[in-house]
Amino acid sequence: AIESIILFSESAKKLAKFYREVVGLKQSYEAEMGEKGEEIFGFKVGKGTEFSIMDHSKVKGTNKNPERIIFNLEVDDIKKEAKRLTGAKVKKIQNIYHVEGYGYIATFADADGNYFQLVQVRTK
Repeated sequence: AIESIILFSESAKKLAKFYREVVGLKQSYEAEMGEKGEEIFGFKVGKGTEFSIMDHSKVKGTNKNPERIIFNLEVDDIKKEAKRLTGAKVKKIQNIYHVEGYGYIATFADADGNYFQLVQVRTK
């Protein structure tokens, strides 16, 4: 099982604000770690995996290879959520499309240029 996923950033505070205020994830904690007081912000997604955003001194600017790792956020109504993100001026990478036997997917870029996807695997 994957216990947690950490997304590193030049500014964890800014990126955490994006996921909290724009994407709508519920923040579960905020802390300082390390000798330089790096900030870490945690989000609970679903029933298991913890998603964290943390400062990293070697991460600068936007992601130059955002296709390398993409994480999925499950939603109940992909049309509604994709429209909400588009209305909030979140960069859309791929419109909603259907994957046979899986569900619906839409791809967006976050404030650091990382790609994330909304997925709806259960139909209403």
